[in-house]
Amino acid sequence: MRNIAIKPNVMQNAAGSCLVSFGNTKVLCTASVETGVPPFLKGSGQGWLTAEYAMLPGSTLSRKRRDDAKRDSRGVEISRLIGRSLRQAVDLFKLGENTITIDCDVIQADGGTRTASVTGGFVALCLAVDKMMEEKLISQSPIVRQVAAVSCGIVEKNYRLDLDYSLDSNAETDMNVVADENGNIIELQATGEQNPFSKEALNTLVDMALRGIRHIQFVQQLVLMQYLKNFSIPCQIVLASQNKNKAKEVAAILGKGFSIKTLAEVGFTSDIEENGTTFSENAAIKSETALKYTGLPCIADDSGLSVKALNGAPGIYSARYSGIHGDDEKNNEKLLLEMQNIKDREAKFVCALALSIPEAKTQVFIGELYGSIAEKASGKYGFGYDPLLIVENGKTLAEISPEKKNAISHRAKALEKLKAYLYDMACGK
Repeated sequence: MRNIAIKPNVMQNAAGSCLVSFGNTKVLCTASVETGVPPFLKGSGQGWLTAEYAMLPGSTLSRKRRDDAKRDSRGVEISRLIGRSLRQAVDLFKLGENTITIDCDVIQADGGTRTASVTGGFVALCLAVDKMMEEKLISQSPIVRQVAAVSCGIVEKNYRLDLDYSLDSNAETDMNVVADENGNIIELQATGEQNPFSKEALNTLVDMALRGIRHIQFVQQLVLMQYLKNFSIPCQIVLASQNKNKAKEVAAILGKGFSIKTLAEVGFTSDIEENGTTFSENAAIKSETALKYTGLPCIADDSGLSVKALNGAPGIYSARYSGIHGDDEKNNEKLLLEMQNIKDREAKFVCALALSIPEAKTQVFIGELYGSIAEKASGKYGFGYDPLLIVENGKTLAEISPEKKNAISHRAKALEKLKAYLYDMACGK
């Protein structure tokens, strides 16, 4: 995938707008609202959504002539594609007898302009609907599904996703796919540019496109979550863990708008072998394995306690320090035994948090919480080594409230870095 960014509310007068970028392709998408509907819908109680697409004169290497009375046939065809696709996103009866027009103007073209238009058009549509609700033009959101699109193809016998112009112009097979958040296909355009292609090739391209669309929809969700007053599209992330307590903690730190699922909740029950030599390596192994299974954005943390006097132990073996994985009581007992008669009790919790998104490079964020090892376990909150790490005012992490822990913990610090990265990524910063 090329870098994808969506900058919302770039046009002051439009009900909804955004500038969407797929690499060097940039499309300005606006949504305008008018009362009334075309004659064939008058009195039906049903609204309408239509779209117009155009390439501005300076969007290509050689000047693109403006449309005159006779519109460019390619532009008409793409306009219809955008309209068909985005009508799938709305319940037209909930829209009332109002018309929304999505205008997509290509200001820079480098392949994939129609798929970028569908993607950006959906964001502009959601922003316009939010404004309609705010102004009481409608009483409830008509958005029923999330829509995004991506191109793919076969170039020099290689399967490629999100084609720029150089790839698109040399593709043996060229395809555009529009789909919803559940992987259901709304529209598929496929052409054997040079030779026919097989059913197997079609299936491979579709699978590739749906992975790419999940990536794109994740970006859409991140942007809309920040700007919609009536946000109804949860940003779903799989936590590569079976630990429900950890999932609750992650959900609390990330806040409203994120839906965190454990591996068990998405049907993954196998153990993931953590054979890395660092927290970062193990976190990446888990998130990438979970991504491969689910196809959804995944996060995984590998965290543990590092004690200075024990040369960093238990370290990456924190969860199985006593020899039994996940036995907090036994792990704490062993640590206290190892720390007998040791005066230097400096220690820290370390969290390496990996983020894996379909068709993107895994990112890792580090958070650390410094403290000292107590003489005995104390506190009723938390889990793991929380009862042993003194962090402030002589209290262990297990003696402070979960809310306060979530504000200062190593996991919280890593998640805040991840959250900032997500928002910057989505808006192209």
